[in-house]
Amino acid sequence: MEYQLRSYRVKPGEMDEWVAEWKANVYPFRLSQGFVVVGAWVVATENRFLWILGYDGPGTFADADAAYYSSPERSQLTPDPARHLDEVEHTMMLSVLDT
Repeated sequence: MEYQLRSYRVKPGEMDEWVAEWKANVYPFRLSQGFVVVGAWVVATENRFLWILGYDGPGTFADADAAYYSSPERSQLTPDPARHLDEVEHTMMLSVLDT
């Protein structure tokens, strides 16, 4: 399983709308594309939304992520939920517990 930590700084005053759109659209679509969402958290004092996304083939995480973003379904998410974000960081991680 490959994991990625996603850290987003949400625009001031838009966290509730972001979370609602993420839960209604991004989350279920990611699951339908073979991803696992390990968890999602809000750090309210920093306007930060954190989530951990996992993927376990076929192909690599990068391949599946590229397919997700280039899919017609993703382009049909209107308005684009990313409009709520000021900063985006993606960090690939390796679990020390996987055997």
